[in-house]
Amino acid sequence: MTPAARRVLEAAARLFYERGIHAVGVDLIAAEAGVTKKTLYDRFGSKEQIVVEYLADRDERWRAFLAPYLDAAPGPAARVLAVFDASRAWAVPYSPKGCSMVNAHAEISDPSHPAYAIITAQKRWMLDLFTDLAADIAPDAAGHLGRTLMLLHEGALVAHGLNTFADPVHHAREQARALLAGAEDRGAGPAGE
Repeated sequence: MTPAARRVLEAAARLFYERGIHAVGVDLIAAEAGVTKKTLYDRFGSKEQIVVEYLADRDERWRAFLAPYLDAAPGPAARVLAVFDASRAWAVPYSPKGCSMVNAHAEISDPSHPAYAIITAQKRWMLDLFTDLAADIAPDAAGHLGRTLMLLHEGALVAHGLNTFADPVHHAREQARALLAGAEDRGAGPAGE
């Protein structure tokens, strides 16, 4: 990516997250990046493509941020809790208004929009991550436990973005810890999972 294209993506990312995707036009992105609209269109082709690259970049950065937390966790339950710890550490500097994917989905709910696939793939990845981690704790209930952990996590991100109450990610982590302790004690979850 050229320096000008990187400036466009950085400006767009900041503006999309702060103001919303639909509220930000290419004129503003170009001005904030210090490039011409021609440069913007030469590199990205369309505003839709900038949105795609913004969301893909956010997802890539989140996964890279999360990886050391998972790697450092000493066991299966600790790996699940590490996701919440990483989210808590990420939320204040990178997501003060909540999850960028959830926010983007509020504006882009049309499956034919090219960014829609990025949004839904990121959430599927998170569900798969929780389900895979849950399989090491309660193999017979991995699907159920993974979905429950995902709901706790996503609800915490929404509550954080809305500033509903203090430290919702920590609260969700503690609920996850209690849930995991019960799952470890049982060794399994609901029948039929």
